[in-house]
Amino acid sequence: MLFRALASARRKTPAAPEPSHFRLRLTAEEVLVQLRRNPRARRYTLRVRAATRDVVLTLPARGTLDEALDFARRHAGWVELRLSRLPEVVAFTPGATVPLRGTPHRIVHRPEMRGTVWTGTEGDEAALFVAGDSAHVARRVSDFLKREARRDLLEAARRHAGALGVSITRVTLRDTASRWGSCSSTGALSFSWRLILAPPSVLDYLAAHEVAHRREMNHGPRFWATVDRLFPERHAAEAWLKKHGASLHRYGAQ
Repeated sequence: MLFRALASARRKTPAAPEPSHFRLRLTAEEVLVQLRRNPRARRYTLRVRAATRDVVLTLPARGTLDEALDFARRHAGWVELRLSRLPEVVAFTPGATVPLRGTPHRIVHRPEMRGTVWTGTEGDEAALFVAGDSAHVARRVSDFLKREARRDLLEAARRHAGALGVSITRVTLRDTASRWGSCSSTGALSFSWRLILAPPSVLDYLAAHEVAHRREMNHGPRFWATVDRLFPERHAAEAWLKKHGASLHRYGAQ
């Protein structure tokens, strides 16, 4: 009786959870590889995400961890090459150049000045002047960009909503890697604050895109006709995002 009880307990012991990541050794460093199991996948795949600067390995439903690790090691050279081609990270530090509404601005620290952040020129360059202690420069630049993004997106969303005769309930900002904006069925809009780094037409297009979902919660022909009515130059904005969008995520790393 005791033997049967112990055997039953062993059978019911839950299996150890599958790890969510592992470290892959490259030539000069180790990188973190995220593991994702996809029941619809038919093979192992590796992806280097430019926006988040990380690596994702997808496993098919019947794939094993050992096979996944072997697959990653055999393709370590490919991972290293893709990572090396990513644009350099630009921190919000004095001397760095960051785009504001598509125009490059150099961050200039003014410790003797009062206030927070303001725009201007220094020589023939557009500049973001930052007052106060050097320890607060990065945070102040980030806060300034998010305030500017909120102001521009609110204005654009309200303008397009008025043109379409629809309502919006609120506008929130996030730092998402996979999408630039979203619209809920209740009229709540959400956008990436990084759109303030892009040319104004790109931000305006994304605002029109999400407001159009207040009429059509899909991406069918009527939806695109609505977007084109609000923003006729959408193809140019989409082309800019396809070419340059991922590079917006390199700004602001500490």
